[in-house]
This record gives sequence, C-alpha cells and structure tokens, in this order.
Amino acid sequence: MPIHHLKKLTMTIVSSKEFVTNQKKYFDLAVNDKVFIKRGKNTFHLLCTTVDNITVEETDVKERVYYEPDEDFYKSISMDELLEGVLEDIHKFYTNK
Repeated sequence: MPIHHLKKLTMTIVSSKEFVTNQKKYFDLAVNDKVFIKRGKNTFHLLCTTVDNITVEETDVKERVYYEPDEDFYKSISMDELLEGVLEDIHKFYTNK
C-alpha cells in the first residue's frame, strides 16, 4: 500500500479532570481520533458512534430505584461517632492490661 493512502492516526490521553473540564472538546475530537481518559490506574476509551449503530435491548436498561430511609437508617451513627467509639474501645483494651 502506498504511503499516501495511510490514514494518520492520533491518540489523545487526558486526565479525568481535564476531560470533565473540556468535555465538548474531547467528544468532538473522538469523532475522528482515539481519545483515552486516565483515571487512577484505569484508562477508558471514548468511543464515538451513532445511535443507528447501537441496539439496546429493554433488558439492558436498568431502572434507577430510590429507596426511602427505613428505621435502621435513623438509628445509624456518623463516621465520627464510630471513630470515637473505636478509639475509646482501643484505649480501654490497652489500659486494662
């Protein structure tokens, strides 16, 4: 294949923060180029497609369900209260020996 027939491929890797800040830019870029979003140890490939190319089965779409708090929720303690109790227990454990 002659060189002039090769398509120039570009790849862009951005942080998740950069992606969120400039979403439109990277969505537009993904139409013709490969865009990867790096988040921690994971990398995600931004893939551009049209709706015609995708088929979504009803079973693939999960309904978002919100539950009302029950009585156990109102009995719960905060993270600070838990930490305070744990520290008290550790202190008691080591002072009683």
